[in-house]
Amino acid sequence: MSSAPESPPAKMAMSSILNADDIKKALDAFAVADSFDHKKFFEIVGLKSKPHDDVKKVFTVLDADNSGFIEEEELKFVLKGFAKDGRDLTDKETKAFLRAADKDGDGKIGVDGKYKHLNPAVHV
Repeated sequence: MSSAPESPPAKMAMSSILNADDIKKALDAFAVADSFDHKKFFEIVGLKSKPHDDVKKVFTVLDADNSGFIEEEELKFVLKGFAKDGRDLTDKETKAFLRAADKDGDGKIGVDGKYKHLNPAVHV
């Protein structure tokens, strides 16, 4: 049966943007609770070397509710956005990631120019 008309379009698989082996390496590197380092994670998955359009695609995949922002609740599950078997971030990791990425202090990360932490080479 078809889904309800208000259902958002299907999300793109992260492995269609990033290398699946790199994703696995990054998830394995931060498999232990409270070990997550977003800068190292994005470096391992190869996001830092990706063009602006690919960074936006990754953001869109991670924006689970399609709001145009990644809120704290979504950030907790960010590793699951890279692979279904990714672990949840701890509250400590989630809050630290949000503090680092939320440049204007509104409690969320926006797609328009607020994702430079993913790729510092991107200037929007």
